[in-house]
Amino acid sequence: MFLSLASSGPLLTASLLSSPTPTSTSNGHFLPPRPATCPSSPPLRRRVVPLPSRHPRPLRTRPLISSSSSAMSVEESTSTTSQLRDSLLYSRAYWVSKSTIAWNVDVGDGSCHLFASKTASLSFTDDGVQGEDVKINLEEDSCGLPANVIKKFPHIRDYKAFKVPPALDAKPLLKCQLAVATLNSDGKCTNATGLQLPGVLDELFSYNGPLGAVYLEESVSLNLWAPTAQAVHACIYRDPSGGDPLEIVQLEEVNGAWSTKGPKRWEGCYYVYEVSVYHPSTLRIEKCYANDPYARGLSSDGRRTFLVNLDADTVKPEGWDNLANEKPNILSFSDISIYELHIRDFSANDHTVHPELRGGYLAFTLQDSLGVLHLKKLSNSGITHIHLLPTFQFAGVDDEKENWKCVDTKMLEKLPSDSVEQQALITAIQNDDGYNWGYNPVLWGVPKGSYASNPNGPCRIIEFRKMIQALNRIGLRIVLDVVYNHLHGSGPFDENSVLDKIVPGYYLRRNTDGFIENSTCVNNTASEHVMVERLILDDLLHWAIHHKVDGFRFDLMGHIMKSTMVKAKDALHSLTKERDGVDGSSIYIYGEGWDFGEVAKNGRGVNASQFNLCGTGIGSFNDRIRDAMLGGSPFGHPLQQGFVTGLLLQPNKHDHGTEAVAERMLAVAKDQIQVGMAANLRDFVLTNCDGKEVKGSEILTYDGASVAYALCPTETVNYVSAHDNETLFDIVGLKTPIEISIDERCRINHLATSVIALSQGIPFFHSGDEMLRSKSLDRDSYNSGDWFNRLDFTYNSNNWGVGLPPKEKNEKNWPLIKPRLTDPSFNAQQGHILAAVENFSNLLCIRYSSPLFRLRTANAIQERVHFHNTGPSWIPGVIVMSIEDGYEGIPGLSQLDSTYSYIVVVVNTCPTEVSFACPVLRARTLKLHPVQLMSTDEVVKSSTYEPSSGCFTVPPRTTAVFVEPREF
Repeated sequence: MFLSLASSGPLLTASLLSSPTPTSTSNGHFLPPRPATCPSSPPLRRRVVPLPSRHPRPLRTRPLISSSSSAMSVEESTSTTSQLRDSLLYSRAYWVSKSTIAWNVDVGDGSCHLFASKTASLSFTDDGVQGEDVKINLEEDSCGLPANVIKKFPHIRDYKAFKVPPALDAKPLLKCQLAVATLNSDGKCTNATGLQLPGVLDELFSYNGPLGAVYLEESVSLNLWAPTAQAVHACIYRDPSGGDPLEIVQLEEVNGAWSTKGPKRWEGCYYVYEVSVYHPSTLRIEKCYANDPYARGLSSDGRRTFLVNLDADTVKPEGWDNLANEKPNILSFSDISIYELHIRDFSANDHTVHPELRGGYLAFTLQDSLGVLHLKKLSNSGITHIHLLPTFQFAGVDDEKENWKCVDTKMLEKLPSDSVEQQALITAIQNDDGYNWGYNPVLWGVPKGSYASNPNGPCRIIEFRKMIQALNRIGLRIVLDVVYNHLHGSGPFDENSVLDKIVPGYYLRRNTDGFIENSTCVNNTASEHVMVERLILDDLLHWAIHHKVDGFRFDLMGHIMKSTMVKAKDALHSLTKERDGVDGSSIYIYGEGWDFGEVAKNGRGVNASQFNLCGTGIGSFNDRIRDAMLGGSPFGHPLQQGFVTGLLLQPNKHDHGTEAVAERMLAVAKDQIQVGMAANLRDFVLTNCDGKEVKGSEILTYDGASVAYALCPTETVNYVSAHDNETLFDIVGLKTPIEISIDERCRINHLATSVIALSQGIPFFHSGDEMLRSKSLDRDSYNSGDWFNRLDFTYNSNNWGVGLPPKEKNEKNWPLIKPRLTDPSFNAQQGHILAAVENFSNLLCIRYSSPLFRLRTANAIQERVHFHNTGPSWIPGVIVMSIEDGYEGIPGLSQLDSTYSYIVVVVNTCPTEVSFACPVLRARTLKLHPVQLMSTDEVVKSSTYEPSSGCFTVPPRTTAVFVEPREF
């Protein structure tokens, strides 16, 4: 029997929740997204999550719904009955506000209705609707969707708007299975679908009260936001695994927030939430067992949330509270240089580290290990920030080391350099070893257990803090790699699912059919939803305040809304030493501003893409300078050459077109690099290869997009390599002619890093670039184990030629890779590596020898930075950049540098010596930089400048820096 609003009114919906809570009826993954972290590899090994003994998980007899299978069942069906029967597999309508439901449907002469069932018993056929507790008539609004709704949900701007009766009490209905349906004049159902609820949940249940565990003097309270839940219990355990709960506590709800207060003795215990909630993926009321989204501690592998008070002295290393006063000074974000490092890479192969500490947090606390000595060298040269790849709780690595599998490295070392056996042995155990980059988020707010000496209890927290403290004390600030764009698990049963168990269908962004968007690899999150954004902001503040980190790098930042990023920056910068124990104004944030997937072109609101972020002070990676220097893109042909890898000047037999085409490509690449060297500023004016004065934004990439997007220098993070894709040395090995010598390849490696080190903006380096690091040409080593990811701080090896890289991502390039791995001319010796380390250190010393390399404003760069050797008559392969300073007491430019008044950087990528005469640089008192004069690089020392002609002579594949000392 249909129940209409007119006959029942709000009293009916109120009484809906007064019925007994039913028992569970469940029976039935730079440029576009990198493939590196996508779970296209074999699935992770599953672990059964222990559940409370009195609440066993019911047997599920039908599979979870996938977008592919359910879509096919409807597409192949021509029967209206069949379509209606399957209609609830979809959620094509949106409850966007208390008063409005959006649905792309024509009602015609019929009617539209909202149906609700507390026990998830709805079914639709062309004969009618069954199982509903409530039926509510919806009237179409001829005015369409309100402007605020369209702003929040731009992808459904053209949907019809249906008015929800103003007297309706919507809150209890949101705990039910919900659907909308159209009925014809005969009362038969013609169309039906489920509902997406984030809009109305945001309006009715947005919450700014306490979440997670709150520790008071005499009690511990638990707080959970779960407005669609019908019941929530907390199962309290004494131990991290096994055993029955000490107690099972029912939480009480107030306006969508559930809470309970327990005794102080709960501290040090563990808990799991049991949430009874309708889940759209199963169309059932499920009992979901989940960790606290605001967990600050965990048991091994995240089985249970650990109740730990982060303000307790017992989890603070000695001197922790004073760390803010010990941090290395940063006067300006323009002074930052970033070194990207994976925690396990750092020490897993370092035999000066005790075996029990290798690959973990505590390896950073040693003072005399080879790895720490290397970091000290980098710090003394100028590196300011260590960017750590994900350190939160992620899937893919068992927290319990005794469960790891490994391969005998002595056996691997005996295999040929081009053998398929190494990768076969590594990939056979890759989901059971101790290695993964970590872009598989499970819980954002807890340090990863596998890096700790004990994954249970407070150990991971204490050791993580010791790592931060130790790195700060050798002059290095810490950047955390945060992955808020996706989550590894979803659904009511996945052991790695958390948020989608608490409020199903809310935290994860869905497409117009109601299925989870996966453009980031898997389970995209939706920062445009209020409580998703709040969770992100709270998590950032947690890491900054409780763990005193100094910066954040946002993975796939373009999938997060711009407004969220701006709020994040403002919230972090508002932190003070006096109130919060940290100086938030020194926290730098940056990320991958790629614009793709469902968020492209502001498809889900104004997103944090490169072009949208200009003017915010938030940095984004400059892929333009990378691609112009190396050639093509990470997704193009691997032999495509670029400015430093031999395009035109030393062809590698790849078809780049005619000589005229290659020459044009080289000229355009030079323009793109010059813009990058000027901090990729949108309004920077320079002379292009055609001899025209243009702005940076008027220089275009290969696909017609503007090269420049920044409004201030710290919005640009320049790089040529990162953890994604091949290492710099490997890229050089692929793209340069196979017949050149190892000495030449090493100089090209150094040449590429020199451009990044001496550019305006923020330089970013992948760990090992300074050591000629190789991954044996692996283009995606996210799960390639220690073998392909090894760092060697003895400088004896760069890891080249340790076997063909893993088949999954590299097999199609094996014919190119195989002859290179076996060619002796690719083998770097210790002398090459030592020279590379020294050259890299020298570049950093040069950068920090003058503030002219680190100008703080766009105006200063425009006034002081100039490029020569421009226009159509340029010498191919050569970039000449000058940076001018003023003189104290003399009108014009202000004086910034007390040592040098003028700097000229000459980048010669040619395989031959080059001379370049510049009339405007004539009669200056320029000398080769003293750091280069004192170096062991005899080649650069032969660089000369002739004042009478303004002629610079620079050896092949060399960057020479000339300075004008003020004493002259």
